[in-house]
Amino acid sequence: MKFVLKNFEELVAAGFLVITTALVVINIICRYFFNIGMVWAEEVATGCFVWSVFIGSIAAFKKRGHVGVDIVVNMLPASLKRAVATLMDIILVVLNAYMAYLSVVFIMKSYTKLTPVMGLSSAYITAAVVISFFMMTIYSVIFVYEDFCGKKEVNE
Repeated sequence: MKFVLKNFEELVAAGFLVITTALVVINIICRYFFNIGMVWAEEVATGCFVWSVFIGSIAAFKKRGHVGVDIVVNMLPASLKRAVATLMDIILVVLNAYMAYLSVVFIMKSYTKLTPVMGLSSAYITAAVVISFFMMTIYSVIFVYEDFCGKKEVNE
């Protein structure tokens, strides 16, 4: 259970990726061997892929796995590194919160737009964006808290 909670985002993203891959492969087999296509499969696979990307971005963010250029920061003394890291985490709180807000605005506008094949609200797909930026905002707040409590290690 501890493993599931610790790696929840990774497991959810992997699940969506498995569904995406399975649907694409099954649809290819059906078209190639049986000359029939599941017209809905592409739409569902695309939606699952979107979810896997945005949930996966949460997983990378919580482990600070996103790419960053820190050549200049690495040349600073440890105290300045810590200050720059804290400042960046504060900026990330603001940016992620703003993106969460914009994604809510986006989903409100896309709610009435229907998917072409299944006729579902595209909000089911774009909800991944809202969840992603909301969770990254929460992790950003946690990072700032860790910065002020001295729990985050800075490379010396």
